[in-house]
Amino acid sequence: MPSEKLEKGSKIVMKKFKMDAEIPQNNSQQELVRDVEESGEENERSLRDLKFREWVSVFVLCFVNLINYMDRFTIAGILPDIQTYFGINNSEGGLLQTAFVLSYMVFAPLFGYLGDRYSRRWIMAAGVFLWSLTTLCGSFMSNFWWFTFFRALVGIGEASYSTIAPTIISDLFVGDVRSKMLALFYFAIPVGSGLGYIVGSETAKAMDNKWQWALRVTPALGLIAVVLILIALDEPERGQSEGSGHMEPTPWTEDVKDIVQNRSFMFSTAGFTCVAFVAGALAWWGPTFIEMGIKLQDQGGTVDSDSVSYTFGIISMLSGLLGVPAGSMLAQRLRHRYHRIDAHICSVGMLVSAPLVFGACLTARYNSKATYTLVFFAEFFLNLTWSIVADILLYVVLPTRRSTAEGFQLLLSEAFIIGMKNKGVSPDLQEFKSLQYALFSTCFVEVIGGFFFLITAFYIVQDKKKVEEAVHGPSHHHQVTHEEQVPMGTTGNSRQLLVNNSDIDQNS
Repeated sequence: MPSEKLEKGSKIVMKKFKMDAEIPQNNSQQELVRDVEESGEENERSLRDLKFREWVSVFVLCFVNLINYMDRFTIAGILPDIQTYFGINNSEGGLLQTAFVLSYMVFAPLFGYLGDRYSRRWIMAAGVFLWSLTTLCGSFMSNFWWFTFFRALVGIGEASYSTIAPTIISDLFVGDVRSKMLALFYFAIPVGSGLGYIVGSETAKAMDNKWQWALRVTPALGLIAVVLILIALDEPERGQSEGSGHMEPTPWTEDVKDIVQNRSFMFSTAGFTCVAFVAGALAWWGPTFIEMGIKLQDQGGTVDSDSVSYTFGIISMLSGLLGVPAGSMLAQRLRHRYHRIDAHICSVGMLVSAPLVFGACLTARYNSKATYTLVFFAEFFLNLTWSIVADILLYVVLPTRRSTAEGFQLLLSEAFIIGMKNKGVSPDLQEFKSLQYALFSTCFVEVIGGFFFLITAFYIVQDKKKVEEAVHGPSHHHQVTHEEQVPMGTTGNSRQLLVNNSDIDQNS
């Protein structure tokens, strides 16, 4: 009998009741009786059980995430054209991304605070409208510093969305279904990045090499996204999927203190920082670096920048199409047997990606096909981590603190990128080698990130259990293990009742 497996001294016991008998009134404030069928309902859901409204909400979030990253990396796809137009070097070209990242980083915690307390739908709609408008305005700027200013404003708008959107998915779904939806959501990052290169380069080419038109594609899609957010997005209560609806937010200082003391969050954030650094460095400087390498192969010959950006975009898309779902599916398959597998997959992904990036940097000067191949596999293993890192954050942080945690994760990761991304890049005769040495640093960062994820594995089970107990109560882990079907009189139905010892004594 399952009830014989209860640990000695456990406060949870099984007790049979005849439903036709009178049960004494229970005055305890604790939840004494729980229907297991009800409490486990969300855990047992499959994709076939999802409602049409939930699918629509996921579609809206994925669509906005897609155009979010399209907008961000359209600049990278047309960077050589922008440099020629404004007459700037690589250092000033890197400043465009630095300005964006700085505003993105600073405002992420602010939107995290707002996202835990106010309507997330309206915050996201306002943010998407802001970055669409500022991207459009920037395309008309003829002065480099005004253009840089509007790119910084784009960062503010994107911070509002990136900080809040994953928490809506966490409140709609739980368990493996949540993991699948996060994989779909983060699947849009590499695909959107790749589309950014393609849309940027191809639009500029179609419009007589006027790069400004490349920045006028995503604003139109952004306006569509604003309408979809306001009329089609379902905004659930915080913690709804875990049965903890109506949870009240706690003081912000208490939220921050809890997050900082959460070791799984801090170490996984350190690992994610390394992921973001490598992905950002490859996305921003990869096409430029490969173009330089091809020129050296041709001994200074002319290279089609748009063609390089287009090829790099296709590679980024394919690596994301395969890598993000592969990481999520592997985690879902092994998670129930190996409870630390999420952190281990992230660690292995980064440690395998590091030598591939190193190889790509070495071969760029000699063989572009080998370089593209190595970049594909390097990004494939890097993409294994995206949805898993997001899943880790959502199950080790309380529902009412998840937007704040997202904001701080973005703050810490982007701060590191600002300090490192342009290191070693100089506009002299050794420009290729300078950029090569700068990209070599990403290999060391990946190794460090792999070790951060290994450390995360030591704490992840304990921190996940703490959140489950805070949401469901200490009895949560006993509900599935200590099951007993109890006959309900002559109806033939069965019901399981979990009762706290102290309350049995009071009511017996």
